[in-house]
Amino acid sequence: FGETGADVETVDRDGLAGSGASAGSGRGAATKSGTPLLSLDDVEVHFEEQQGLFDRFGSDPDVVRAVDGVSLDIEEQDLVCLLGESGCGKTTLGKTMIGLQRPTGGSIEFRGQDVWAAKDGDGDPSISYGDIRSALQIIHQDPGSALNPNRRIVNILAEPLRHTHPNIGANERRERMHSLLERVGMTPPGDFLDRYPHQLSGGEKQRIVLARALLMDPDAILADEAISAVDVSLRIGIMDLMLELQEEFDTSFLFISHDLSNARYFAEHGDGRIAVMYLGEIVEIGTAERLIHDPRHPYTEVLRWATPSLDLDAMGTEDPPIREIDVPDPVDPPSGCRFHTRCPVAREACTREQPELLDVDGGDGKAACFREDPNHEYWESEPLEGAGEEREEFVGD
Repeated sequence: FGETGADVETVDRDGLAGSGASAGSGRGAATKSGTPLLSLDDVEVHFEEQQGLFDRFGSDPDVVRAVDGVSLDIEEQDLVCLLGESGCGKTTLGKTMIGLQRPTGGSIEFRGQDVWAAKDGDGDPSISYGDIRSALQIIHQDPGSALNPNRRIVNILAEPLRHTHPNIGANERRERMHSLLERVGMTPPGDFLDRYPHQLSGGEKQRIVLARALLMDPDAILADEAISAVDVSLRIGIMDLMLELQEEFDTSFLFISHDLSNARYFAEHGDGRIAVMYLGEIVEIGTAERLIHDPRHPYTEVLRWATPSLDLDAMGTEDPPIREIDVPDPVDPPSGCRFHTRCPVAREACTREQPELLDVDGGDGKAACFREDPNHEYWESEPLEGAGEEREEFVGD
């Protein structure tokens, strides 16, 4: 959970939290009017690929562009789902947003404070890096690996309380743990506190991880594929629980998933947005309803087609809306639009120019596709080999 040594000012929620000593923490920090909780501006995260001994001589290392030029705002009590195939950069982006991964370009601000300036001691002293890390928590994909197998649940949950509320006694800590375990559906709490992680089911472990994150009284929680390791029959229940606790604790959620059906459920029931990522970039963002029923980026339509729980008949085709199955190498992404090598409606203009996120008709979201601009040269350029004209109806009615 990063650096949690700083006291944090917290909101009293029926005895689950109390007031700390520092007024410069996440929830207690002064917020400029209209300032997002988290703001990403042209964020890049590039990694050098590991090389063998002989490869290190005579050549520069290859660079993986895991995140490339992403700008996104997360508001207070917001809910955003990051959706994309494995390797698209969604987990790297999520960890960068909460201060676990330093970006190689761009900036990330927490309530107007640059996160990495705070880390380096150059930021506003009223919001320290420790405060920011306490306010931004993570629920990992595998709850088993996130829990120390050698510690009982009572010790695992007591640790964040010792950091955030060092002045409360053992009895009050136990009362707060009891209250929160009841809130996450683990009753009676006493039956679970003295267990070890291996004595819990997958769903129970995930509830413990969620409870531990909430004990930090966070402003935002990154749920990184948080239900993928849970039995399918339990996933809806876990998502419903997270949505209930988000409303109760006034917490923002960044929900990462490769599954459109899960992202759709979470965004629809939480009145949130879905941001679709491809090769390190956000290519479309909007409400779940619009992305399902009226996708504006060809890659979003591919994800929609590939989701078994959606109605294929409504999509009008049993064939995948894609020219090429293989994903390009992130070390050497295609020029122009990165999806043009696979896109069924790509034209010559797509190979030269990289599209920006444009407002879609009606203002419900954005899409990085030239087809949103009726005046773009795309419409006059030649279709690429294998790309057809038959999908003109893809955008608009």
